[in-house]
Amino acid sequence: MLKINMKNIKKYYGARLVLDIEELKIYEGNKIGVVGVNGAGKTTLLEIIAGLIDFDSGDLSIDSNTNIKYISQLGEPENRIINGKYASIFKVKDKWNVNMSGGEKTRFKLAEGFENQGSLMLVDEPTSNLDMKGIELITNIFKEYGDTFLVVSHDRSFLDRTCNKILEIENGKVKLYNGNYSKYIKLKEEEISRKEFEYEEYIKEKRRLMNIKRNIEIKSSKTTNAPSRMGNSEVRLHKMGGQNAKKNLDNFAKSIESRIEHLEVKEKPTREDIIRIKILDSSKPHSKILVLGKDINKSYGENIIFKNAHFNIYNGKKIALIGPNGSGKTTLINMILKGEGIKISESVRIGYFSQSMNILNEEKTILENVMEKSIHDENFARLILARLLIKGDKVHENLKVLSGGERVRVSFAKIMLEDINFLILDEPTNYLDINSLEVIEELLKNYNGTILLVSHDRRFIENIADELLIIENTKLKSFKLTYGEYLRLKDKPKLNGDEKRIQERKMVLRTEISELIGKISLEKDEDYKKELDKKYQEKLKELRDLS
Repeated sequence: MLKINMKNIKKYYGARLVLDIEELKIYEGNKIGVVGVNGAGKTTLLEIIAGLIDFDSGDLSIDSNTNIKYISQLGEPENRIINGKYASIFKVKDKWNVNMSGGEKTRFKLAEGFENQGSLMLVDEPTSNLDMKGIELITNIFKEYGDTFLVVSHDRSFLDRTCNKILEIENGKVKLYNGNYSKYIKLKEEEISRKEFEYEEYIKEKRRLMNIKRNIEIKSSKTTNAPSRMGNSEVRLHKMGGQNAKKNLDNFAKSIESRIEHLEVKEKPTREDIIRIKILDSSKPHSKILVLGKDINKSYGENIIFKNAHFNIYNGKKIALIGPNGSGKTTLINMILKGEGIKISESVRIGYFSQSMNILNEEKTILENVMEKSIHDENFARLILARLLIKGDKVHENLKVLSGGERVRVSFAKIMLEDINFLILDEPTNYLDINSLEVIEELLKNYNGTILLVSHDRRFIENIADELLIIENTKLKSFKLTYGEYLRLKDKPKLNGDEKRIQERKMVLRTEISELIGKISLEKDEDYKKELDKKYQEKLKELRDLS
């Protein structure tokens, strides 16, 4: 059944055309993820369908049996008290409180929305401010929802697991793709490859025709010239025949030129070059372990954050710091930054991205901000900014006029251009649309320094981190696994007793080996160092045997 039919919808904000929808049909059972850069019109589209704002022209038809429920990212819920059942499902209190955390407010609004759900749900950023457990909870609820929804989200894992269609908004136009987000990316790549092929064929054909035309013109220019041995009468006959031949050749050349003009022009699709940010040799740390944490203790009053916790951060590793909200992730980062009970290698130079983005100067332009401590020239800085979708004269804009997402990108560019070799990122994906997020992801994957990152974006972690540092019950557990490998190991069904003991022993051995490497690298006593190395070799052999 057709629920929504939009035709020739136009929406302006001032002189700017935000949405220009030729046709969009939404049918019962469609579970649609809405994607596009910040400011593309994603929220505007939801608000038009919900009847909250007017459009300037076009037709919007809504089936009379369709009951719409809109859940906004901003603002407060329609009802401040929810049913105990939904409060329990969404793990939140049943009364709205302005002092709730960001994650609690998100869960409450979703609970209120699902309690009063319509046959068409419009949801704006349902995973914002949630930790991984919260995101998993919301994802499962959306997976089980049996009716129709449009959801704006930058969480690619959420879109993959809940949606059967992706609606792309680009330059005001909309295009609907079948499948989840990963399928959409595959289809987009196929589109680009097809356009590249069509462009190459267009250029080949154009060159072929131009060569034919050039050869005809050369032949035509030589046609009227008679050989020097001819008599006068022969020359006259030659010229008469030559003029006819020249005319035919010139006509042929014109027909070729007409074919060139009528070729369907194909534009060359753009692919951004991969940018690799490398640490200068003079800046590379030589220590095997950059950060060593041993017997760490931290508490706030009676709230114990860490108790006799241990961890190491090795040179060149990309590590994700994982734990629920309030578990101590930001606390640990602050302890590293201050060297509070933690040993930091003298060769470490930290670049720190925080959610406050307090490294930016409000009175300076974008370019002035990123060049302030840059060890790279302005051309490279502009290249990084352009890759982060800040191009041309935009670099001369004052920081005051930028959106939250633009500020994140400028902060990121500034840090990456400084003389650092250890990058600490605290929730760098906040305020970012998927396009910006994937650009930053690519830069981080091609950064050859050490990274410690905190994020609740599962896909972001899976694509960058090669190790995990997990906060659990006041302890820190290290895993030399990607996040996907960790989840598969954690969720592996019905291991028998022996298999379970083996897996647990392997985890313990990896942690012990990691700690021994740290001790060996710092130990000055040669005899004790040999003893530690012997233990290391024994543990390593046991791990190999188990594997």
